[in-house]
Amino acid sequence: MPIPDDMRVPHLAVKAKGRKKQAMRVAKPIIVLFAALFALLAGTTLHADPADISAASRSVVRVVIVESDGDRARLITHGTGFAVTPNLIVTNAHVVEELRGDDSLIAGVVPAEGRNGYPARLVAYSPGNDLALLKIEGGGSITPITLFPGVPGDGGEVYAVGYPGNVDLAQGLSMADLVTPQAAVKTRGYLSGGRSSRSFDTLLHTAPLGSGNSGGPLLDSCGRVIGVNSFGTISDNGTDSAFYFAISMRELSTFLRRANVEVHSSGLPCRSIADLNRAEAERAVGEGAKLAAANAAKAEAREKAMDKAQRDAERAVFSERDNGMALAALLLVGALGAGGWGMVQASKRRGRFQRKHLFGAGALLVSAVAVWFLRPSLESIDSRAKEMLSEPEPSASASAIATAKSGAGKMICVLDPQRSRVTVSDITDVPIEWTEGGCMNGKTQYGVAPDGWSRILVPNQEEAVSVNSYDPQTRTYTVERFLVDLDTMTKARTERAKLNAPACGAGEDAALQFGRSQQGIKALLPPEPNERMRYNCQPAG
Repeated sequence: MPIPDDMRVPHLAVKAKGRKKQAMRVAKPIIVLFAALFALLAGTTLHADPADISAASRSVVRVVIVESDGDRARLITHGTGFAVTPNLIVTNAHVVEELRGDDSLIAGVVPAEGRNGYPARLVAYSPGNDLALLKIEGGGSITPITLFPGVPGDGGEVYAVGYPGNVDLAQGLSMADLVTPQAAVKTRGYLSGGRSSRSFDTLLHTAPLGSGNSGGPLLDSCGRVIGVNSFGTISDNGTDSAFYFAISMRELSTFLRRANVEVHSSGLPCRSIADLNRAEAERAVGEGAKLAAANAAKAEAREKAMDKAQRDAERAVFSERDNGMALAALLLVGALGAGGWGMVQASKRRGRFQRKHLFGAGALLVSAVAVWFLRPSLESIDSRAKEMLSEPEPSASASAIATAKSGAGKMICVLDPQRSRVTVSDITDVPIEWTEGGCMNGKTQYGVAPDGWSRILVPNQEEAVSVNSYDPQTRTYTVERFLVDLDTMTKARTERAKLNAPACGAGEDAALQFGRSQQGIKALLPPEPNERMRYNCQPAG
């Protein structure tokens, strides 16, 4: 089956000889001319959707080969590539093959976003497995993509991202358009059968490709690279189904390792935010049921404790009343006895009543009356029962435990993979220190809003917005990352510049105001993040 020239893999029968470095001898004036050409022809940016595939597409570039005589530039051919580091671009060897034999040709990469492209030079070339590596010149940089190091499952959904020439032709794009940043084309298909070419390891898939897609990434549904698109099948009569081949990660990993290139990879299972939200909803229902059962059990236990306290209080009050009545009766009998004895003695002394008998009888009588009236009343039973239920003052250690349970203090936060979706970020434990006033790590004040404590981070050097939040009650630290396009990122940075973040300990009013002011950035973000990382936090040590 014939293969188009611009998609044909050269020397498929040749065994890969490992890394080959070919430095391009391009005169400095030509590089300057090439950069100026990009700047002159640059136009407006097209923006992608805020989904994983669109986020990964920010790393995909158009690779162009230009011929220049110093005064004029002419486009020779073009393909696709993707950034594996900020200044290194992977593409197919057959896309840049002509560079190796003609010093008048120069290469450039045109990103999906921005104002212009960048000149580049060939630094690694491996025709045996159709891979090449370009390095951006002039200080340009592109957001690197994430690679999936595992083995993709047969029948899995895949996406091809690139710049097919038939789309350019249908749009009537000129050379100026081809060196102007614009969004890549995304097509969807499925891995098919695990079939591989004989010359090197490949993946067979059905995501449509066109001439110009060569060198572009084949992505999984989380936007991670699982292969490099290389060539496709073509039917003589046009009636057969089309299949396409992508160079496998095994080939790409070996190629990059020989070129001493360190890349970012993520091998975690791919879960959708929708699945995660459903799981969280089910978890919330389960937690609600557990909480209701716990509250019911607590209420039942308290009711039983109250009944017992009521009975104990009744017994205590009745016992004290009975004891009081008995004591009062004894004191009264004593008073009468003292008085009678005094009268007997007085009769012996001719009616002279001794003072000690008088005072003794009076004291006993007063004591009897006092004891009678000081008996606990029946109304004191309820108050006595409540006193029995009152909790004692916590000790110092109990206070420390209560503080820890409130979520304040130094914590170590560990990722909960069951509640997280991680596609491109590294996974590490996060140490935090939280105060009840919303201060994180002694330097970052969080804002408080109806949805809790949060801080929105809009970095200058990364094309991602992070919404970090902390729930002191559950000791849950959450990081949601939005991999947004350049236009959204620019607007978010503008909104961030308007914020006046309060210092730690500025007070509740300042935290409330800051929480409200952050809503302007939140309004710019997509409804769902690309990543959601939930951490369970425990007191450090």
